[in-house]
Amino acid sequence: MKALIFLAKAAIGFVWLVLITNIISPFPGVAAMALYIMTAFLFCMHGLQMLIFIGAFGDKVSMTRWEKWSILIFGIFALLDIRRKYMVG
Repeated sequence: MKALIFLAKAAIGFVWLVLITNIISPFPGVAAMALYIMTAFLFCMHGLQMLIFIGAFGDKVSMTRWEKWSILIFGIFALLDIRRKYMVG
């Protein structure tokens, strides 16, 4: 399970790399616009996940600052990693 979470985080990291590259140096044509929309959507969804998780479990689980920000970057895969580390045992 740990290896699968690592691979999923690597894949999400690659997606963020492509999205940030598009912001710095836009891709040609309509691809840039599609990637801007995907960037906003991914940022909003992961931000919402971070806020919900911290709101629901922030007082029960003492997470590091990096773990909180990793939810914003990796989304559900960071949550699975945090669950495995703190809640399952």
